[in-house]
Amino acid sequence: MLIILLDDLGFGAPSVFGGPCFTPTAERLAADGLKYTRFHTCAMCAPTRNALLTGRNHHTVGMGCLPELATSAPGYTSIRPNTCAPLAETLKLNGYATAQFGKCHEVPLWQTSPMGPFDQWPTAAGLSTFTGSLAARPTSITRRCTKAPGLLSQTGPRRRLPLHRGYD
Repeated sequence: MLIILLDDLGFGAPSVFGGPCFTPTAERLAADGLKYTRFHTCAMCAPTRNALLTGRNHHTVGMGCLPELATSAPGYTSIRPNTCAPLAETLKLNGYATAQFGKCHEVPLWQTSPMGPFDQWPTAAGLSTFTGSLAARPTSITRRCTKAPGLLSQTGPRRRLPLHRGYD
């Protein structure tokens, strides 16, 4: 199973949905799979992504707005309740390998530091591997999180070493 969510794009842009942008790979994937054309978007990235990843209304999973605008009002806390299991958790419990790549704007703002807590991070939501950014906007810093039983490790920014004489 492969779920592709292209953020801030709209259905009209790629050719796979009749748009002007030629996307042959997406067309090949869609030809052998399913295309959902009646997906309800929430007009904001994080609520839409949470609705897709859980199969529930974005207010039910606490993401009635962007995490940066969270309040204590029900449905707007940016904290997914334990009663709303993400699709990845269900798949993982049934033996599937799970991963997410790219922007993960579902983590409450105050939980994005390396100090945690990590219970809302992608690896705590059933994803075996996450590579991407926990922030709203992608940065040059890529975070890679993996989770083994009882262990969460994160590598910091990947830096290219400067080339010096004698180094290949």
